[in-house]
Amino acid sequence: MLNIFVQLGLTVLIAYLIGSIPTGYLIVKAKTGQDIRTIGSGSTGATNVKRVLGKKWFFTVMVLDAIKGALPVFLAKIFVSACSQIGLAPVLAAVAVIIGHSKPCFLNFKGGKSVASGVGTIIALNPVAGITIALIWSVITYFTRYVSVGSICALILSPFIMYFLNAPIAYICYCAIGAVYITYLHRENIKRLIAGNENKVR
Repeated sequence: MLNIFVQLGLTVLIAYLIGSIPTGYLIVKAKTGQDIRTIGSGSTGATNVKRVLGKKWFFTVMVLDAIKGALPVFLAKIFVSACSQIGLAPVLAAVAVIIGHSKPCFLNFKGGKSVASGVGTIIALNPVAGITIALIWSVITYFTRYVSVGSICALILSPFIMYFLNAPIAYICYCAIGAVYITYLHRENIKRLIAGNENKVR
């Protein structure tokens, strides 16, 4: 029993530390010397990076954050045997990653909104679901021109997509909880959308 708890504990710790790597912050700091937390929305995510460095780095940070989200989940699926039959270890890794991204220990717990890293975790859990969610995000963001709208809508749909793909119940619950958490992180964006002054992607 202790071995199970050790495995799960290490899974959570390692995933959180990987999630806490502040990709956007490091890139902006290296390119401009600025602290991205003092710019725009104060987020370290790809959308705020775009305000400073443009579209190329928006997509670069998005991809890197997705990889950062997927990596610990893949590793948990491969190497952690504890509770493997219900998918608990990869789900715990996924939760730790998105918390790490949004509350990174390396930046005084001020990070991004965990959208790209969250989609990365879903791709690692179920590639079909993850790619479907990424496509939904792309379409909604393209037509509405709001990254926040695309992000919220895609992630709200994620547990239903997992359900229709017959994913384990742990994956469905993770997507549901993650959707609520990431929507909460977008609460200021929602206020700006209601007020009509949310920034458009183009």
